[in-house]
Order: sequence, then C-alpha cells, then structure tokens
Amino acid sequence: QVQLVESGGGLVQAGGSLRLSCAASGRTFSSYVMGWFRQAPGKEREFVAAISGSAGTIAYADSVKGRFTISRDNAKSAGYLQMNSLKPEDTAIYYCAAGPSMSAISTNYRYWGQGTQVTVSS
Repeated sequence: QVQLVESGGGLVQAGGSLRLSCAASGRTFSSYVMGWFRQAPGKEREFVAAISGSAGTIAYADSVKGRFTISRDNAKSAGYLQMNSLKPEDTAIYYCAAGPSMSAISTNYRYWGQGTQVTVSS
C-alpha cells in the first residue's frame, strides 16, 4: 500500500512557474514508477509525465515537453513536477500516481493522490 499526497498547486499567471510535490508513505516508494496526470473540467484525465523507480527512464507528454521537469528523491519518498512557462491550457487538477511500470495509461497506476489544483490565468 502506498499513500500519496500532492501539494504546491495554486494560481499563477501565464508564463509563470509552479513546483508540485508528491509525498509518499507506505511500502517502498523506490520500487514504483511515479506518474503525473491532470484533468481539466469536462475533459478526461491525461498523462503528463512519468519517471522510473531509479529515475533512469523519464517520459513526457508532447504538450509539456521542454516546459515541465519530473524528478524524484527516493530518500525522501517524494516526487516533483517543476512546471515552467505555464499556459492557461495547463489549468487542471494535477494528480500523482504510483504503479509497477512506465506507462501513459492511467489504469496502469495502482495508487493515486487526491490532486492539487493548478490555475493559470491569461
């Protein structure tokens, strides 16, 4: 069992930055892939980024590539999503998730946080 808690969301102007954190507790965090997903009002949940347990493999959605950076600190059982050059279309609830393998498919992730709201104003 892994419990995940996101933090760091908020309101920011377009072009600004935010850093999301995901605190994990429970079983060995380093054995799980960590993913970030987001869901905007009226839209389906979509993949943002994922990082393997050792941080040796990283993947991004095309929409955030070059602007967002995913990272993790296994010693602290924490994951991060640095978001730069934010756009209004990045507005969504952001979720961190943990799963057994690298995937952009949400159903492959077993554990989820409650989400944190990110709002980007134009």
